[in-house]
Amino acid sequence: MRLLVITQYFWPENFRINDLVEGLLERGHDVTVLTGLPNYPSGQFAEGFGLGGPYRGMHGKANVIRVPMIRRGKARAINLILNYFSFALSASIFGCWRCKGKYDAIFVFEPSPVTVGIPARVIGKIKSVPILFWIQDLWPESLSATGAVTSPRILKVVEKLVRWIYRGCALVLVQSEAFIPAVTQLDVMSQKIRYFPNSAENMYRLPQTEIDWNGPQLPTGFRVMFAGNIGVAQSMETIMEAAELLKGHSDIHWIILGDGRLSPWLREEVAKRNSGGWIHLMGRFPVETMPNWFSQADVLLVTLRKDPVFASTIPSKIQSYLACGKPIAGALDGEGARILESSGAGIAAPAGDAKGLADAVLKLYKMSATERRNMGANGNRYYQTHFDRTQLLDRLEDWLREVVMEKNHA
Repeated sequence: MRLLVITQYFWPENFRINDLVEGLLERGHDVTVLTGLPNYPSGQFAEGFGLGGPYRGMHGKANVIRVPMIRRGKARAINLILNYFSFALSASIFGCWRCKGKYDAIFVFEPSPVTVGIPARVIGKIKSVPILFWIQDLWPESLSATGAVTSPRILKVVEKLVRWIYRGCALVLVQSEAFIPAVTQLDVMSQKIRYFPNSAENMYRLPQTEIDWNGPQLPTGFRVMFAGNIGVAQSMETIMEAAELLKGHSDIHWIILGDGRLSPWLREEVAKRNSGGWIHLMGRFPVETMPNWFSQADVLLVTLRKDPVFASTIPSKIQSYLACGKPIAGALDGEGARILESSGAGIAAPAGDAKGLADAVLKLYKMSATERRNMGANGNRYYQTHFDRTQLLDRLEDWLREVVMEKNHA
């Protein structure tokens, strides 16, 4: 099939869509990616990119078409609004004539913002192509949950936009089954909603041999490791407070990998609390190094802010953690907590419960290495059953054939 993937974020930015495109290419599909100029999460254009382009290129066998946009800059509200809508407008205008020829289907990746659906609707209408829309974040709920938007009037406008986007799609795919009620409330027929969770890249798997560590020097002792975006949704204050509660255990070390909106705040807090002896801010590293980092951890860490929208979300790091076969400590509600518990891979405290998270880490700390290995193995088995990449690509191909067939018979 000839597919058009529309995503505001793409390589060299690290998002799941990169691996999905690779998977579709492996299966012989002709894939064109319509995307923006990479500037996430730093807010600055990636090296080699700028308003002068390049606007055309290849990533593997994928044809990549980029459009001009306003970079994020410092993550203030006005900057993000300009960033989101500049991509949506630019992709709607330039995408129609830069993405030449006919496509069998359009696949949209929406981690936030939902405005990525605007160019999909425009191009889908002009080219008469069915759209599959993959929801990673619920809008307008995410805006309200993070405090980015509090005005009921603005949230209502966003809801109308989301309703318009969803209604124009052949299928709406949700990364968590808990998203389904929210999507249904926007008048999307149940038969158009499909559960399509995140998988993890092939590099995330049980190590076959002992890994030789050649990264930065790490503290000796019991390592609790967090990797990913450092933002409002991740409830970093819960991690800080849990670490404070366990500071009496001098061999428990909290290792934080990543970058994001709250990185400056986190650095200030560590300095203010004089907690640099047990909280280690390592910074951001290439995604391909993450399996090696995880191999050096005793426990992997996932946290989310307490809010119904986050309770319905499955943080994508969970799939990566499970695939690597490490025990997991979490402070989160809903779907994420359910997976940790039903898989037997970890211990989940309620979202925002620093004491509960500290207790979970302490319980894992007191376990034998064999018990922790067994928990990690449980997680890997759960991953293979529920999130295996091959199975999910099979499912997506079936849906693509379904919408193309319906379009051809319409």
